[in-house]
Amino acid sequence: MQELVHNPDRNRIYRERARALVEQMTLHEKVSQMLHSAEAVERLGIPAYNWWNEALHGVARAGTATVFPQAIAMAAAFDPDMMETVGDAISTEGRAKYNMQKACGDRDIFKGLTFWSPNINIFRDPRWGRGHETLGEDPWLTGTLGKRFVEGIQGHDPNYLKAAACAKHFAVHSGPEDIRHSFNAVVSERDLWETYLPAFRTLVKEAKVEAVMGAYNRVNGEACNGSRRLLTEILRDTWGFEGHVTSDCWAIKDFHEGHMVTAGPVESVALAVNSGCDLNCGSLSVYLEEAVAQGLVSEEAVTEAVVRLFTTRMKLGMFDPDGDVPFSAIPYSAVDSPDMAKLNRQVAEKTLVLLKNKNGVLPLKKSALKCVGVIGPTANNRRALVGNYEGTASRYITVLEGIQDYLGQDVRVLYSDGCHLYKDRFSNLAQADDRFSEVRGICRESDAVIVCLGLDPSLEGEEGDRGNEFASGDKPNIRLPGRQEALLRVALDSGKPVIVVLVTGSALAVNTADEEADAVLLAMYPGAQGGAAVARALFGEVCPQGRLPITFYRSDDELPPFTDYSMKGRTYRYMEREALYPFGYGLSYTRFVLGPATLSGLTVTEKGVDVTLPVENAGQMTGTETIQAYVKAERPGTPNPQLKALGKITLRPGERGTVALHLPPEAFALCGEDGEAAVERGEYSVYVGPSQPDSRSAALTGRTPQRFTVTADRRWVTGY
Repeated sequence: MQELVHNPDRNRIYRERARALVEQMTLHEKVSQMLHSAEAVERLGIPAYNWWNEALHGVARAGTATVFPQAIAMAAAFDPDMMETVGDAISTEGRAKYNMQKACGDRDIFKGLTFWSPNINIFRDPRWGRGHETLGEDPWLTGTLGKRFVEGIQGHDPNYLKAAACAKHFAVHSGPEDIRHSFNAVVSERDLWETYLPAFRTLVKEAKVEAVMGAYNRVNGEACNGSRRLLTEILRDTWGFEGHVTSDCWAIKDFHEGHMVTAGPVESVALAVNSGCDLNCGSLSVYLEEAVAQGLVSEEAVTEAVVRLFTTRMKLGMFDPDGDVPFSAIPYSAVDSPDMAKLNRQVAEKTLVLLKNKNGVLPLKKSALKCVGVIGPTANNRRALVGNYEGTASRYITVLEGIQDYLGQDVRVLYSDGCHLYKDRFSNLAQADDRFSEVRGICRESDAVIVCLGLDPSLEGEEGDRGNEFASGDKPNIRLPGRQEALLRVALDSGKPVIVVLVTGSALAVNTADEEADAVLLAMYPGAQGGAAVARALFGEVCPQGRLPITFYRSDDELPPFTDYSMKGRTYRYMEREALYPFGYGLSYTRFVLGPATLSGLTVTEKGVDVTLPVENAGQMTGTETIQAYVKAERPGTPNPQLKALGKITLRPGERGTVALHLPPEAFALCGEDGEAAVERGEYSVYVGPSQPDSRSAALTGRTPQRFTVTADRRWVTGY
């Protein structure tokens, strides 16, 4: 891990340069810079700039780029180092494309260096359509992975940002999509500070993220992009944020059209700027001149917002000679290179989660097979590789294609899509289940059947996405859609070994697969190289190492109402029932033996607690173990054990190593009713092992984390 460079002098110098430039502008010129499509100010040598660009899992929406696994899939790797590597690769391609486009005079949307990523909202409900954009349901994991992704995007140069990342959507945002423009998320101070804000705090205070985007909804009555509490009191005053704030797109319009907190556009833009929002993704900032004339907002407030925007552009080197900016030399040939494709496949391999492997049916042995059946609506589905907010890959390898490429001419591969993704037939002229006879024929011929089930972005995504079957973007339930369960039943009834490959961006109630299939491999949305990664895992070229960043529930009945933002009953931290597949769970092809863990002490101090754990690969295959540490405050009314540290180790068969973890004092802190975090006097359980310490994980893995009791002998406040 490279040390993050935060240069206060750089920030001060660029801010002074930005102020000197902005103070030469008229009010009209300043206002023109507060739209996402900022106009050129030719008399001052300021070129036009479009702030809107996306890089959730690769440079998006502007032509060819490496399409990495979707964010939720990358989260399953439980690998902070990998996240920084991916962020660095994305900003390399982003700079390469920017350099080329600038040379061609192209300053269109999705062509800039301000990437509105990552999405660090908490995936609190599996029905939320945009959950696959996030890094999962856990605040600590989201903050840890998001921090390293931001550091990869922004780079470590002491003078310039490689690109500017953006933490979104601030705050308390996770659906429902269809009412997001008018919805008021009601949340307690405890849930606000313990669940919804920690990841943002980490990215602001530790990663020095350059931008923050406000959410569409209200929080406790305040529209997020017009919330002085969120944007000024918390973000700037409490956390010391020095970057700029952008609205979500056309969210300021919602102030008067959806939330009804203002009377019209003039009041709306004044509220946004007065609250701390600097950039309007949309077109309403043109009303700022009128707002200034009416005395609703001061020109000084407008000036300050524009200074912050130009400080970011200065940090990116946009007003310096190319020779002074090291990233200006990145050539276009860096985009979609063989090295990028190799990295993409390696990342995809790390994200795969083995959920079931009865009697070691996986990995399949190529030499023992003459014919393999591949069926299902996600087997040859390119959309199911990439999720949303995606770029364009030069080649997509679906699961079917990955298996075909791997087996070559040695093993026959028979294919049927089996059923439509969500309809009961392919042709309106046909009877229901019009491909099931084909599936039965394939099963009879095959030595093993690989059934690819799940979703794609036509069934989960953002409100208003074109081509989304559910116009809201949210799922109505967590069941497999259409006739997929019936398709699985046809395969199971064949009597052949059935391996389910689950391709999805969110948790599904796959109870039948868990009970009756021989193996279940979760691929999430595995990126453009995903099919190759899946094939290599199915046939033992790589050993699955992923862990679930979300909880898989057994049914919709376990879920609280979607609009209820209380965390009671939600996610592994507060759920009361047994999960189908728990957060943090994942199997391996090899067998790891964990020795006795050692703690630096049994008292919580300002230095925290250090944990070391010996690990041995006692299996027959090289693999990677993920060691997790969970903390539980042993007093009434506290959450379930929560993830607070992790470490990964790769070992060859027979090899031994040691994992070292650090639990800072904040790992033992919880929030009171006022939201202030404190370590309370008393006992805490620390669990160290390959999973969380719940009964379902123990039953699935056959292993139980080691438990230690540590004590805090006094109370101290860790803050907000």
